[in-house]
Amino acid sequence: MNSADTSFILICAALVMFMTPGLALFYGGMVRSKNVLATIMQSFIMLGLVSIVWAVIGYSLSFGTDIGGIIGGMDFFALNGVGMDTVNSPADNLPHLLFMIFQCMFAVITPALITGAFAERMKFGALLIFSAFWVILVYAPMCHWVWGGGWMGDHGALDFAGGAVVHMSSAAAALAGCLIVGKRKGYGKEPFIPHNLPMTLLGAGMLWFGWFGFNAGSALAADGLAANAFVTTHLAAAAAVLGWLLVEAMHGGKPTTLGAASGAVAGLVAITPAAGFVTPMASIVIGFGGGMVCYGGVLMKSKFGYDDSLDVVGIHGLGGTYGAIVTGLFASIGAEGLFYGNASQLWIQIESCIATWAYCFTVSWILFKLIDKFYGLRPSEEEEVAGMDVSDHSEAGYQI
Repeated sequence: MNSADTSFILICAALVMFMTPGLALFYGGMVRSKNVLATIMQSFIMLGLVSIVWAVIGYSLSFGTDIGGIIGGMDFFALNGVGMDTVNSPADNLPHLLFMIFQCMFAVITPALITGAFAERMKFGALLIFSAFWVILVYAPMCHWVWGGGWMGDHGALDFAGGAVVHMSSAAAALAGCLIVGKRKGYGKEPFIPHNLPMTLLGAGMLWFGWFGFNAGSALAADGLAANAFVTTHLAAAAAVLGWLLVEAMHGGKPTTLGAASGAVAGLVAITPAAGFVTPMASIVIGFGGGMVCYGGVLMKSKFGYDDSLDVVGIHGLGGTYGAIVTGLFASIGAEGLFYGNASQLWIQIESCIATWAYCFTVSWILFKLIDKFYGLRPSEEEEVAGMDVSDHSEAGYQI
């Protein structure tokens, strides 16, 4: 056990936990005022629900003994054998409990990301059912495939901190969800204006701050690799803000504060799979391109006609996919991409993206369909018009 590494990852785990309340504010500011509490609650509840699912079964399915490259065994069911020492820990420099809780925070935020796609129009109970099963059936297998000894990691796919495990998986589920739930009442006929952009910028700042734990912590040690991931994370986000605002100004006439917040998140998403594999200068290129690519991704929903309320698919889906692919170009630390003479890495990255989208979308679609049939996903029209704060929680975000 390494005391410095242990201290560092304890802090990183707390930083990743802080991202979920940050996401709650980021999303909450973008919806209408009658839905602010319900939207925030859809993220905040994951700290409770997913943490328990993860401790009981999700961690074991993710990091238990490999079964056919597909799923982990039940070695660590109910945290059996997960103790204060390094015995059986996937990181032999860290207490097993610390590795478990660090990974728990990744599991918490991932289904929270999904909720942005169907914000303002899904019943709270339906979300709880979906999220519990989704962590078991989608997140845990993906985590095992990439980080737990499964087939994708063995195949050589590079995903430093969750481009596939977190961002593509959540975006695939988000796309399935918004297609099945359908469009918000009045979508395309009336304006849906963010009610509190300062809240959204505050949330974006919290996400940026927490993302250092997300990416630098994925080095699993207080070392030079963590420092590199910290620097690449920051520079990619900074460059993405500039890239997003450039194309936004060219396309819409003016740069916006919402664009700056969205651009920052786009850059953070894009660098996530690459953070520990690329140099700082490469991260600037990745981030700048990510800001522009994700701006275009947000425009896709009007072209294809789906209602992704808060642009989960355009930012996390396209940004995560872009980041994974360009990792296959720019990787030069611990692995080599196309630009460093290894053309096969690019193809491996593309294959991993296709497999992630196909599996996560398919299973998520089936889950949403089953829940809709037996429980119902959407509130009544009257409840939706009144707002989800009142219909789901009997509260109001603001007193007039």
